[in-house]
Amino acid sequence: MAMERLGLLGLPNSGKSTLFNALTGGEAVVAPHPFSTTESTVGIATVPDDRLLRLAAMSESKKTVHTGFEMVDIAALVKGANTGQGLGNRFLGSLREVDAILFVLRAFEDANVMGDTDPADDLETLEFELVVADLDMLTALVERRRKAAKTDKSLVGEVEVMDRALPFLQAGTPLYRAAALSTGGLSPDDIDVLRKAFVLTAKPTLVVVNIGDDQIESGTAIAAPFGPDAVAACLQLEMEASRLDPSERTELLEGLGLGEGVVPRVARSAYHMLGRRTFLTTGDKESRAWTFRAGAKAPECAGVIHSDLQRGFIRAEVIRWDELLEIGSWSKAKDVGKLRVEGKDYVVDDGDVLEIRFNV
Repeated sequence: MAMERLGLLGLPNSGKSTLFNALTGGEAVVAPHPFSTTESTVGIATVPDDRLLRLAAMSESKKTVHTGFEMVDIAALVKGANTGQGLGNRFLGSLREVDAILFVLRAFEDANVMGDTDPADDLETLEFELVVADLDMLTALVERRRKAAKTDKSLVGEVEVMDRALPFLQAGTPLYRAAALSTGGLSPDDIDVLRKAFVLTAKPTLVVVNIGDDQIESGTAIAAPFGPDAVAACLQLEMEASRLDPSERTELLEGLGLGEGVVPRVARSAYHMLGRRTFLTTGDKESRAWTFRAGAKAPECAGVIHSDLQRGFIRAEVIRWDELLEIGSWSKAKDVGKLRVEGKDYVVDDGDVLEIRFNV
């Protein structure tokens, strides 16, 4: 299964490269001037999972392996990017290749760092650039599809979806906002068609507002206008914390009243937004978190471990992670009859612990 890709998008000096480094442990250039990032940088973001750590401790595993997803730090956009301003269309093109977009918006004040500090204005600028790029691309694409549909009737439905989408773009509305309208909007099926056509504003989105350390207490209120899933974080502080030893990191973040910090929360939110879930395996050699597509059945999940397991799938032995912890070991769970035997039609849940039986 190909790893999902999340694209980080922001205006110059928004802090997106700082967030990229915090999530991936990477070394993307961070500087107080525009275009310190001039090429897309790719890294792997680990998804922290306390369930996995607790299972590894229970099993006394020699090795613990977290799951993750691919992040792409895309060079900053500026007003007029769709017409080639700043670094131009090259980066709008690389954005079409990601599965979801994380907007990084600046709210922190710093006289030494160029740029505005109005996150709502940042988002409006970014969305406008994406809408204009989508309008240009979709206007041309729908006409090509319309001609092709005269001989290939299977394309008629796709043309109808594009025709429904164009008026929203012409009005300056990103298509993910059109999908949220209670009446007259685009359906989930419409959005799925548009995503397959690489329409930027049909992609799932998440917002992180970059605040200063003097704004931490008001962070929730600052993020609120951007939706229930938006997160406010002092990204410079989070990046510094991510580079400390776990005990020092915990001490720093808890001392500031930040709990585990925002980076794990952003990683988990992004992972779920990408439509990915986690099942777990545990034993004395290894405890591991495995990524699977939400809604996948047991054989498909078995194939995530190895193609032989999917091809020769017989059954899965399944238990919820918390129930297994309560019992204390896999062998005890088996002895007391708590392992469920599931077949090929079982839809795996996030947090299931699996053992696959197969025969090739």
